[in-house]
Parts: sequence; C-alpha cells; structure tokens
Amino acid sequence: MGLPFILLNYKTYLQGTGQGAVEIAKACKEVSEGSGIEIAVAPQLPDIYRVASEVEIPVFSQHLDGIGAGSFTGHVFGKAIKEAGAIGTLINHSERRLTLAEIEASLKAAKEFGLKTVICTNNVPTTAAAAALGPDYVAIEPPELIGSGIPVSKADPEVVSGSVEAVAKIDPAVKVLCGAGISKGEDLRAALDLGSQGVLLASGIVKAADPKAALEELISLI
Repeated sequence: MGLPFILLNYKTYLQGTGQGAVEIAKACKEVSEGSGIEIAVAPQLPDIYRVASEVEIPVFSQHLDGIGAGSFTGHVFGKAIKEAGAIGTLINHSERRLTLAEIEASLKAAKEFGLKTVICTNNVPTTAAAAALGPDYVAIEPPELIGSGIPVSKADPEVVSGSVEAVAKIDPAVKVLCGAGISKGEDLRAALDLGSQGVLLASGIVKAADPKAALEELISLI
C-alpha cells in the first residue's frame, strides 16, 4: 500500500482560526514535503480563501449544501468554495449531520464542481450505504470517540476493519479513512494496519502546542 492520506479538520478551534489557520497549514505543508505524505486541511469556511491563497496545500471545506445558485441565504454553495480555493469537502460530519437525501444532494453538488468528497459515517452499515453513493472517501468516526483521545483503531478496531471490508465489496474505488481519537503515530499505524488508507483527525494536531511536531510524531511509524 502507498503512503496514507491525512486530512486535518480545524473545526472551530481557536488555534485554527484566522491567521492560525494559515500557520497550521504551513506546518502541514512542511511535514508533507519532508515525508511525501499527502496532507490536506479543512479550515473554517471564511478561512478557505486565506489558506488556499497563502499556502500551497490541498484545502477542503468542512461542509457543503446540496444547493445551486439562487435564493439560499446562509447555505454553502459548491461554486463559492471551489472559487475560494477548496478542492474537496467533508459531508455529514457527526457535528454537522445530514439526512440521506441531503447527503446525496451534497455529493451531487460537489461532483458538479469537481470537488473531492469525504462522507463521514459512524458504523459499518452507514459506511456501506455511503460507499454505494460513490464518494472519493468515507471516513468512519464513532461520535462517542471524537475528541476523546481514545483512537477508534484501539477502542473499536472491528468497526474499521468491517468498514474496509464492506466498502471493498460495494465499490473498491472508494477509499476508507479512519477518524476519532487519532493523534499519535501508533494510532495512524494501527489505522493503516486495519486496512484504512488514511486518517481524518482534528484536536490532536490543531490544539497541540507545536502542530508541526505533533504531525511529525503522527507519521513517525510510517
């Protein structure tokens, strides 16, 4: 298997807001260039343009609505995030849940503008259902472990390996990311050993005193 894909979700952490979003992206870029591992970032919506303009790094949106141009005040329009510099988007994060119909609409909107898609799921059945929609990635994240510091790869390895197996049967082109509680090198190593092709993580890096050092520790066992 090749090198993993790492997607860093800034959420609305203060450390990843405004200029902080740029500084964390710079740290990600340095570690990516030094290791050859692809690292992407998902800053808050108002920071997408800032980060994409100042740092040469893949930028994802944290959310996308399944709407087009028109009377949709307060929604997130695919063309807007694409023009801001995003190359992809998260869909259905556990902190921004969507119905199945909304997930399908968001996925369609993302594909219309050539955006990569990561559908977040919380168990094997929802992962299988998400894979059937044909996203680029599914990210398995049991919500009770998000931000806990307890990696899903240790707390519930079967949900990772089961998701990998389910996705392979439905659409082998869809890649599986492992999320929830990932912060250390052993967590990433375990996630990869369970068959995932990368990780979706947040607080362990964004809130670290030294994000670059935290990233270097994360990839230390690759």
